[in-house]
Parts: sequence; C-alpha cells; structure tokens
Amino acid sequence: QVQLVESGGGLVQAGGSLRLTCAVSGRTPITYVMAWFRQAPGKERDFLAAIHWSGGTTFYADSVKGRFTISRDNAKNTVYLQMNSLKPEDTAVYHCSARRFGVVTNSAGYDYWGQGTQVTVSS
Repeated sequence: QVQLVESGGGLVQAGGSLRLTCAVSGRTPITYVMAWFRQAPGKERDFLAAIHWSGGTTFYADSVKGRFTISRDNAKNTVYLQMNSLKPEDTAVYHCSARRFGVVTNSAGYDYWGQGTQVTVSS
C-alpha cells in the first residue's frame, strides 16, 4: 500500500512558478513509476509527467515539456513537480499518482492517488 500527499499549490500570477511536492509513504518498490496529473473543472484528468522511482527516467506530455520538470528524492521519499512560466490554462487540481511498473498516460492505469492540490494562475 502506498500513500501520497500533495502540497505546494496556491495562487500565482501568469509567468510565475510553483513547486509541487508529493510525500510518499508505504511500500515503494524500485519498479514503481510516479506521475503527476491535473484536472480542471469539467475536464478529464490529464497526464503531465512521470518518473521511474529507481532510475529517474522522465517522461512528459507535449503540453508541458520545457516548462515543467519532475524529479524525485529517494532519501526523502518525495516527488516534485517544478512548474515555470505558468499560464491561466494551467489552473487545475494537481494530483500525484503511482503504479507498479511501466509508464502509461491514462489515469486509469495508476493504482494510487493523492487528494490533490489546487493551482490557480491569474492573468
């Protein structure tokens, strides 16, 4: 069982930056993949980025490539999402997630979820 708790959301002006944090507890086998999704009101949950827990290989959605960076600190059991050059359309609830192995971009493929953290970008 894995527990995920996000933090770091808030209100920021367009062009600003935020760093989201996902605290991971419980069993985290080395094969795990950690990912960030977001969901705006009335929209589907969209894949943003993923990282292999052990090797650190990263994957990004085209929509955030070059602006968002996913990273992890194994010693702290923490995953981060650094978000730069934020736009009003980045406003959403951001969720951390985990699956046992292999990167997929469909939210249905992830086994564990945090409660989410709200990010609001003003114009």
